[in-house]
Amino acid sequence: MSNADNLIDTLTSDPATWEGSSFLSVTQITKDGLALLVNTAKEMKSLVREKGGDNRLAHRLLATVFYEASTRTSCSFQAAMKRLGGDIIHVDGGGNTSASKKGESLSDTIRCLECYVDMTVLRHPVKGSISLVAENSAKPVINAGDGVGEHPTQALLDFFSICDELDFDVGALSKENTGKKLKVVLLGDLKHGRTVHSLAKLLARGGFNILLIYCSPLELQMPKDIQDYVASCDVEQEAVSTLSEAIEGADVLYVTRVQKERFATEEEYEACKGSYIVDANLMDKAPSKMIVLHPLPRVDEIATEIDTDPRAAYFRQMENGMFVRMALLALIMGKSQTTN
Repeated sequence: MSNADNLIDTLTSDPATWEGSSFLSVTQITKDGLALLVNTAKEMKSLVREKGGDNRLAHRLLATVFYEASTRTSCSFQAAMKRLGGDIIHVDGGGNTSASKKGESLSDTIRCLECYVDMTVLRHPVKGSISLVAENSAKPVINAGDGVGEHPTQALLDFFSICDELDFDVGALSKENTGKKLKVVLLGDLKHGRTVHSLAKLLARGGFNILLIYCSPLELQMPKDIQDYVASCDVEQEAVSTLSEAIEGADVLYVTRVQKERFATEEEYEACKGSYIVDANLMDKAPSKMIVLHPLPRVDEIATEIDTDPRAAYFRQMENGMFVRMALLALIMGKSQTTN
């Protein structure tokens, strides 16, 4: 299988283009392909609400292999697989396994696991590592986060949540729609945050009528390569320094934590921690229909006092992650159509 650079725009509205494919980057998905994913996820949401799931992936096995800590991504993939009748093998890649203890290469580990499973979900701390693994893999590999690189399935669930919360379909966000631009604020650790890297790219390449606002400490600005990519898609973007300025007229406030594990020293982390806080006082000034998203976990960047605010959508966003990953697994396994 080829790496992500050779897979650009290969996942379309035709389900056949998804079957057997690895999913490494949001750049693989066309706008029509994104609409297919969103609509399939809506079907999965209805399926879970009405029946709890089905057995379309019965006798299929998914390996979830995580070399970095994970709660939400790992559990939602496992729940997604089980909701569709499949099963999982979980490997803590950084823990007490012979692969990690004996120095086995990442590629060899995944190739061995492929002997037992139908596809693999992989998280690894090195940017670009998952694309390299997929090149040597005979079965689909899904990128669950590669260091500070991308987190493409998170971007999909974030986009689904935006559509779901604001009651948009993919077509309504098109540049051909000459109405008000959707204003999306990306807040916090934009340097290390692979979730915002993927989301910015997904929103930029979709041909959507949007404005991206970046609000972060000076040391944690959105990387130049992401800004260059957004610019190449002819999408308006702007960096602001104050949160009050950022939320003016905003439709979406996407909050990220300052990632302590990405800093070289404790001092560097402490200098940035707590730079921006979303609390009741801020929400009093925010637009009445602005939704608040967060990939979680949070530390102190969102006060718990706003959890009951109807605009706080981050826990609904987490549930959407299961629906989106159900859709992705079903599409890759060629089982996106409902079966009895």
